[in-house]
Amino acid sequence: MSQPIQDSTTPEPEAALQPQAAAVPLTPWLIAGAGLLAMYVPTFWDLMHGIWSTDQQGHGPIVLGIGLWLLWRKWPDVRALPSQPARGVGWPVFVIGLLLYLVGRSQDILLFEVGALIWLIAAVTLLLSGARAMKHLWFGLFFLLFMIPLPGVVVDALTQPMKLAVSYVAEFVLHGVGYPISRTGVVLQVGQYQLLVADACAGLHTLFTLEALGLLYLNLVRHESVARNVALATLIVPISFTANVIRVMVLTLITYHFGDEAGQGFLHGFAGMVLFMAALLLIIGTDSVLRWLLASRTNAAPSQAA
Repeated sequence: MSQPIQDSTTPEPEAALQPQAAAVPLTPWLIAGAGLLAMYVPTFWDLMHGIWSTDQQGHGPIVLGIGLWLLWRKWPDVRALPSQPARGVGWPVFVIGLLLYLVGRSQDILLFEVGALIWLIAAVTLLLSGARAMKHLWFGLFFLLFMIPLPGVVVDALTQPMKLAVSYVAEFVLHGVGYPISRTGVVLQVGQYQLLVADACAGLHTLFTLEALGLLYLNLVRHESVARNVALATLIVPISFTANVIRVMVLTLITYHFGDEAGQGFLHGFAGMVLFMAALLLIIGTDSVLRWLLASRTNAAPSQAA
C-alpha cells in the first residue's frame, strides 16, 4: 500500500516572513542637520571671535573638527541600520538639549549652550535611527565634551595647583642640569629673565586637549587587550603633565639662550607644537612598553604552567 507523499518543503519561520525595517530616508536627516546648523552657526561664530581665539581655549575648533569627523566616519554604519526609533528616550533627551541651549544662549552660559549640541545630536539619532545607532556614535559624542568651555571658577581652582606642580618640576630638572634658575610660585627666574607660567602653558585646558589626543589615539588604534587600553587611558594624565613640563622647559631654554623676544615670539608657538609632539611620542612610547610587558607576561605564563 503506497504511503502518501509528504511535502518536503519546510515552512519559513514566521520571523523571516516579517518585513525588514527600512533605513531612515535621507530627508529627515537633512532637515535635522539644517536645524542644528541654524542654531549653532551663530554660536560657533561667536566662539571663533571670542573665547576660541585665546590661547586658553584655542583647542576648541580642533576638538570640534575631530569630533565631527569621528561622527562622519560612522555615518555609513548609522545609515545602514534599520529604522527603530527610540522615542521614549529620544524625546526627553531632545527636550533637555533644547532647554540647555535656550538657557545657555539667552544667559550667555557657554557650558549649557555648547554642551547642548551633544544632547541634540544624540536625540536626533535616537528619534530617527534608534539606540543601536548610538553604539556607533558614542565615542564621537564623548570626544565633543572636550570642546565645552568650563566655568572660570572651576578652571581657576584646578589650574593653579597644576601650574605650581609644572613650575616646580621644570625648575628641579633645569637646576639639576646646571642652569641658573629659581622659582617663586609660578614665576621662574632664569638668568636675567623672569617667566610667568601662564594658564595656556600648563593649565587645565591644555590637559584636556592632551587627554583628547590620547583618547583619539586609543580609538584609532583599537587594541583588543582591555588591560592595555585601560592602562594607557590611565597613564594619559601623567603623560599630559610631562608634556606640559617639557613645554615650559623648552620656553625657558629658548628665553635663556635667545632672549625674551624669541621666547614670546614665533618660538613660543613652536613650543606649543613641541607640546603636542612630545605628548604624542610619549603616548606611542608608553603604548609600545605596555605591548612589550603584556607580550612578556603572556609568553611567561605557558612557561610557568609547563
